[in-house]
Amino acid sequence: MLKQTLIKAAETGGAIMKDYFDKSFVISNKEGINNLVTEVDHKSEEAIFKVIKEQFPEHYILSEEAGEIIQDSNYKWIIDPIDGTVNYANGIPICCVSIGLEKDGKMILGAVFNPFLNEFFLAERGKGATLNNKPIHVSNKTEVIKSCMVTGFPYTYLDAPNGPLDVFDKLIRKGVPVRRLGSAAIDLCWVAAGRFDAFYEHKLQAWDSAAGFLMVEEAGGKVTDLIGNYYNPYQPGIIASNGKVHDELVRIVNGGKV
Repeated sequence: MLKQTLIKAAETGGAIMKDYFDKSFVISNKEGINNLVTEVDHKSEEAIFKVIKEQFPEHYILSEEAGEIIQDSNYKWIIDPIDGTVNYANGIPICCVSIGLEKDGKMILGAVFNPFLNEFFLAERGKGATLNNKPIHVSNKTEVIKSCMVTGFPYTYLDAPNGPLDVFDKLIRKGVPVRRLGSAAIDLCWVAAGRFDAFYEHKLQAWDSAAGFLMVEEAGGKVTDLIGNYYNPYQPGIIASNGKVHDELVRIVNGGKV
């Protein structure tokens, strides 16, 4: 029932995203320029909550817009009702619903649904990852210089030493293609599917990565924090890769040469 509820919740949120796409809706700003939230974020979130609460009213929920709904439960749903809100608000169809489920502090299920590309990614701990019910696996590249990567830029501390701009500059000056899609959840899923060889970002929230990092692990990849320790979605930095370029990328992110 947990997996079925997860799938239904992601599909419900995705349907709302699709219904309002390219139409007029209210857009407002959170802290920082272009840190947007739309009325569709809230509508998607409310619909996702309803699906979850119908089956599991006692479960803890952490969601981007509503914050924490604290319950005495060993299950926690971690929700981003629209990951890639700036894209969505500008009519760019690279955005998704992202929902992860923790049990006793360990991620056990994750779903990421982009209704515009009709791509539904699902991961279950110990049982692999799928795209539209077909198994996916990370790529086989072995060198950063030959890799295709993806990243994102935070709203703050862009110019910190070994920060987002420093790392980006080093990679692109050596000819490494580094993309920026604007949705960390999709970035992670595309690493899991072998489209990208690695993803790194200096500042994420738990709802950005909860489902996606499990997707990468279950697709055979590796996920750590920025210095190579086991990944915890409640700290900001992440490196996710096919595993074969991981150690080299950790070294580069921490000041090493390409």
